[in-house]
Amino acid sequence: MGRKGTMIEKQIDSKFLNETMTLKIYQPESFSPLYKYQICIMQDGDDYYQMGRAATWSDRLHDNGDISNTILAGIHYRDKFDRKDKYHPIGNQQLAYSKFLVHEVVPFLDNMFPTYHMGQSRALVGDSLAGTLALMTALKYPHTFGKVIMQSPYVDQTVKLAVRKAKDIYSIAIYHTIGTDETDVDTTDGNKADFLTPNRALRKLLQEKDMNYIYHELADGKHTWKYWQSDLGRALTSMFDPI
Repeated sequence: MGRKGTMIEKQIDSKFLNETMTLKIYQPESFSPLYKYQICIMQDGDDYYQMGRAATWSDRLHDNGDISNTILAGIHYRDKFDRKDKYHPIGNQQLAYSKFLVHEVVPFLDNMFPTYHMGQSRALVGDSLAGTLALMTALKYPHTFGKVIMQSPYVDQTVKLAVRKAKDIYSIAIYHTIGTDETDVDTTDGNKADFLTPNRALRKLLQEKDMNYIYHELADGKHTWKYWQSDLGRALTSMFDPI
């Protein structure tokens, strides 16, 4: 089945990252400049489009009236080393990448589309390390990003400390999933890691906050796109339900 909406590619010459970044923007079939749109920015963008089937989800959910007007924007990485630099909590470019999102991507999209210009209408989305980046950026810039979708995020002490110290965390809505089989995950550095236990610890921290927080454990879920793809419809519906 072909896509119903329109995919647009745009480039941003980022002064924060000193490189040209590509945005793959998907606007729904019913797009009209007369309406206002929410913005959903996906790290691991190509993966979300190809393996997460984000555009197909967008078509289906818009058709069924399950989500209100939402534009997707996917941003991808060069390779696994570049991804770690940009997304890891202590990655060399993590702070610069967050600034790129806040000061370059958001104004670009706000200028290109009729958006709401407020945090509650913008989401950051990511799986694994990309989910970590989504959370860390929203914690730092809660008035720019009021929604986070994180699927099986990488969680360490840096992440937990950021949650504990976060100001205005109550203004962020978070959708968080982890698979119950994610106890022996292959990591990019060739090791194995337990993702389930730290994610449960993160859940405990977030549940103590006075905020809109949705948490699901995927039964027998593994650290793979098979589970993230099937969960993505619920994630988008939870965060972008009709206003």
